[in-house]
Amino acid sequence: METERQLLDAIHGGEREAQRRLYDRYSGYAMAIGLRYIPDSDKVRDVLQDSFVKILTSIGNFDYRGEGSLKSWVARIVANKSLDYVRQHEHVQFTNEVPDNADDEEEPDVGNVPPDILDSMIGQLPTGYRVVLNLFVFEQLSHREIAQRLGISERASATHFFRAKKLLQKMIGDYYKQHGI
Repeated sequence: METERQLLDAIHGGEREAQRRLYDRYSGYAMAIGLRYIPDSDKVRDVLQDSFVKILTSIGNFDYRGEGSLKSWVARIVANKSLDYVRQHEHVQFTNEVPDNADDEEEPDVGNVPPDILDSMIGQLPTGYRVVLNLFVFEQLSHREIAQRLGISERASATHFFRAKKLLQKMIGDYYKQHGI
């Protein structure tokens, strides 16, 4: 399999087919990232088109830092474009009300939930909850970083994360009951 360095060298060398290989290599991964933020696959396809236009027009500015850095860069662009879409097309309200027992909350047990079912559950969360959950869990941002990125308070980020976990925990419990787990 072609390394990221080889792929980048081919792209920088003007090989048009290398751009197609970049798309083929990362489009499925990018789709999965987009679907975490936007549960409608048709809308995600539009975001991916914008993302790959940005990727291909900006690739000359990409700073290669070893194997895996290109994949991370693609993921960051797709996540940012997905967030832009959510901000422009979905009405999201953030609240600062944190329940008293927020610190006592256990993590949802996702061990027996197939990944596609879990992705579907996350897609069913209200937009604000889904966005904060994705940024915290998958992008591994702190509540301070999420707050800065979304223009909300750290408390609002923590609140939405807590509520997302509660809803997810309920959905997982219902799934376990339904499947006798």
